[in-house]
Amino acid sequence: MTTPAQSHRGVIHDIGYRPYTGPRLGRRYATRSLYVQGLRAAFGLGRSGKSKVLPFLLFGGLVLPTLAIIAIVAFAGLKQMPMDYTEYLSYFGVLAQIFLAAQAPVLMSRDLRHHVVPLYFSRPASRGDYVAAKFASMFSALMILLTLPLLVLFLGAMLNSFPFGDNLAHLCYGLVAAVLYALLYSALGLAIAAVTPRRGFGVAAIMGGLMITSGLAQIVRGLTGGFSSVPSESSHWAELISPTRTIEGLVNKVFGTGGDNFDKMLAPGTTGVLVYAAVIVLLTAGSYALTLRRYRNV
Repeated sequence: MTTPAQSHRGVIHDIGYRPYTGPRLGRRYATRSLYVQGLRAAFGLGRSGKSKVLPFLLFGGLVLPTLAIIAIVAFAGLKQMPMDYTEYLSYFGVLAQIFLAAQAPVLMSRDLRHHVVPLYFSRPASRGDYVAAKFASMFSALMILLTLPLLVLFLGAMLNSFPFGDNLAHLCYGLVAAVLYALLYSALGLAIAAVTPRRGFGVAAIMGGLMITSGLAQIVRGLTGGFSSVPSESSHWAELISPTRTIEGLVNKVFGTGGDNFDKMLAPGTTGVLVYAAVIVLLTAGSYALTLRRYRNV
């Protein structure tokens, strides 16, 4: 028979606890994992079915018009594509903006809302690694979204026996424009999304910022005579108000694209090219720096 004192006596069991002695994959692996996870999240992969609807609808909205253009060219017997590669990004670029506004908060705001960012920083990955991985994820997602339609257009041009060299050159112009859009959009979108843990606020701020600046640029350009039959060169400086129109104006001037419409965006002369390029670099680098600064305080 055990006494009451004996029944409350503690017992220590040796369960053979040993510290982890396996391989430690380190900082690069952690950063790469953040990048892959972010890229998957941008397209809703690994999440619920409804999370995939909008990204793939926008993806389809960018690709399907190219199939229609190729069909028109084939049936109408046209001698060239009715729309240049850079023009295609200009006409349908709003879909990329919607994608950015919807998915940038997914990459940044969710971690802030659920307070999991300190858990990432408890691992080998640093704050700079975290921001770099998220930026690379958003950039890669936008590049996939923007370049696939251009490649489909190029394939259609080859199937219709259009000149290979000319189309390859214009495809490269389109790819340069896609890189500029993806870089600037990613930096701006993530900087805005990192400010608030509420996804709705991030979506509204990103989309509103891009749309408002674009509309304001058109208003200022119109007030300075930019939409007359012979627009003044100085009126094109108004395009600097809008990040989107700045990229388009730079690409059109450097590569001679954008058609012959009097209202096309165009950097004013050599000075304009240098200023437009400097603005794009400063906006991209500045937005990235602000995102880094934001995460120093998390």
